[in-house]
Amino acid sequence: MHCLFFAHLTLEKLCKAIWVKYNDGNFPPKIHNLVKIIRQTAVVLADEQIEFLQAFNDFQLEGRYPDYLFEIDKMCNKKHTAELLKTVKIIRICLQEKLQ
Repeated sequence: MHCLFFAHLTLEKLCKAIWVKYNDGNFPPKIHNLVKIIRQTAVVLADEQIEFLQAFNDFQLEGRYPDYLFEIDKMCNKKHTAELLKTVKIIRICLQEKLQ
């Protein structure tokens, strides 16, 4: 579960770096929703990528309730996590390219 939390942080930081690139201010919004952040930029992602980011928001764990964390933990087996991380890698590379 923590692996996916850190993967979410990676994508969040990239989205916020892109936000800074495309906005006048140096301080991106203090939110963790990947889709809301990226939609405040000029970057256009594929529908599948947006859907993945929306679903991946579940792994932002700050302020979550213990019951919710338990449900997420049950879902995060090795196979499922590996599949998610493959997509995270693809989107991470895409976002990094958008920064150049």
